[in-house]
Amino acid sequence: MIDQHVIAQTLGFVSYALGVYAFYQKDDKKLKIVMLIFNVNHLLHFILMGSIVSAMSALLSAVRTGTAIYVSSKRVAAFFILVGLASGLYLADSIWDMWSIFGVMIGTYAVFVLKGIPMRIAFILGAMCWLTNNILIGSIGGTLLEATLISINLVTIVRLLREQRQADKILESH
Repeated sequence: MIDQHVIAQTLGFVSYALGVYAFYQKDDKKLKIVMLIFNVNHLLHFILMGSIVSAMSALLSAVRTGTAIYVSSKRVAAFFILVGLASGLYLADSIWDMWSIFGVMIGTYAVFVLKGIPMRIAFILGAMCWLTNNILIGSIGGTLLEATLISINLVTIVRLLREQRQADKILESH
């Protein structure tokens, strides 16, 4: 029989692949759809890793990302941020459990309020929080994922800036 830890780490590597694919997207809606799938997989990964606060954070991320596909609202963002903070404070056994909550809060603000480059900068900050969380709980795929996502978001920001410059040059020449 396959060990639960092996299954958990395997799901972490599936999350790695989904996360890389999601954050490489230039289209915000497509990014959010793939993120939703990623968050559900990550929820299962964290449950099997035994990290309840991380699993709750992934569940909240899935619900908020699904909502953010259709809604862009500071009030809805505030609701999800407050729910995340309250549930995190309730479930956390130590201050170290809060890293995933901080990541969810930053990501929530990003998907509901921000677009384009500012959204991806916020994703980098959130990824730093999740990176810390994943190192602490021993998630190999999750650790690789967040380190990679920081890099991918930086590359995507550069791609978006280049496109913006090219569009500006075209407008200037007309």
